[in-house]
Amino acid sequence: MKPVLLYMAIFSLVQGCAGLPDQQLAKAALLRGDTTTAQQHYAALAKLGYADAQTELGDLQLSSRDPARIEQAESLYRQAALSSVKAQSRLGRLLLRQGGASDASLKEAENLLSQAIEQGEYSAVVPLTLLYVSYPQLAAGVDPQQLVEGWRGQGITEAELAQILLYRSSGSYLAHLDEIEQKCRPLLRLQDICYVELATVNRLRDRPQAQTALLEELRTAYANLWVAPNRIESVALALADPKIPAPADLSAAYALLQEVAPAYPGAWASLAKLLFDYPVLGSSEELLGYLQRGREAGDSRAELLTGRLYYDGRLLPQNPQLAEQHLLRAASGQPAAHFYLGQIYRRGYLGQVYPQKAVDHLLLAARAGHSRADFALAQLFSESRGVKVNRVNAYVFAQMARNQAVPEAGALLVSLEPALLPAERQAAGQLLQEEQQTRQINPARFATFKPLEIGMDVL
Repeated sequence: MKPVLLYMAIFSLVQGCAGLPDQQLAKAALLRGDTTTAQQHYAALAKLGYADAQTELGDLQLSSRDPARIEQAESLYRQAALSSVKAQSRLGRLLLRQGGASDASLKEAENLLSQAIEQGEYSAVVPLTLLYVSYPQLAAGVDPQQLVEGWRGQGITEAELAQILLYRSSGSYLAHLDEIEQKCRPLLRLQDICYVELATVNRLRDRPQAQTALLEELRTAYANLWVAPNRIESVALALADPKIPAPADLSAAYALLQEVAPAYPGAWASLAKLLFDYPVLGSSEELLGYLQRGREAGDSRAELLTGRLYYDGRLLPQNPQLAEQHLLRAASGQPAAHFYLGQIYRRGYLGQVYPQKAVDHLLLAARAGHSRADFALAQLFSESRGVKVNRVNAYVFAQMARNQAVPEAGALLVSLEPALLPAERQAAGQLLQEEQQTRQINPARFATFKPLEIGMDVL
């Protein structure tokens, strides 16, 4: 074939392939924040049975926070897991993080993650460590620290991150700042979660110059597509996290989120929440604009915050009906939405008290860790608003609230205790023990458990 004809044939072949699905093009699109293009490529490849594409498509579905798409992610992982150890690891992580996971699902997650590690898929190291820390009853003979030390002895990089997780869970993070920095500095290009750890260390040590240099490294990595936009968001959240006992760098957090938001829709809700918590950073009009963009992106966090604004009457006119609509849309992905829904129904904001709905939502919130929900339940059972007074239930939830340091719980208990009959006190002690065990045994499962076992007489 003549050179010109050969060139034309090759050119035609390349042109013909340009519209075909391509995994490299999908990865490049994902790194620059173009999830639509990435999803198109991965979806086409997934239909052809490519396990890697099924796994990546599952990751995209999972990042949406939409319960329906999370189910799709699980289905994709299960398909890919037949031939992909990476998909096995992903499936194990998903089963671990699901709010309604049963002990059987958690055991499946343990098996999947353990098998993945045995086959050299070390992305399963951190989630398996988290599983053992969060649910020690599933494997009473397993010592997470000993397990991590074994992995470290094998030179598994992810074991260093698992060790940091153990420091966080044991409350000894502050005592190991030097070690955490030494571990994470050389791992930045391999494990970009280390940007979050180093930003945290810099905050705790009040090192603004080192923080500025780290953020410049992060921006360079993002510009070169070495880190995805969600990592920028997670670093920004670490800079502003009020739970870190050190001064926050709000302006740097806000700037990072603004930079990444156009390419990463999840950042809109984070921007709105930052302005909600720190109004000095921007105007109410900007906050509402960010919420609008977040809701358009289907982010349940944006729905939750919008519902709160209508609930409180802050920035938006108080409107219980609109609050309910947004909170119901948020509830599947945001347990805190159940607290506000429970309060709407308990207080009669919709024109009357809905006691069963109030109990259902408040207990969902309480079992997901919302301490104020326990106190609201104690109030519901002690106030006789749509529900007959039940001193036993009121006492139990007031105790739960006091155990979580809710200030008003002590006074409520003082008012309840003198009226308790001996039989009621005994019943309350038994129910309190059962509720505490319920949450201790498997808090994730009971975050979505419908609370039918609580006795309630509706007026």
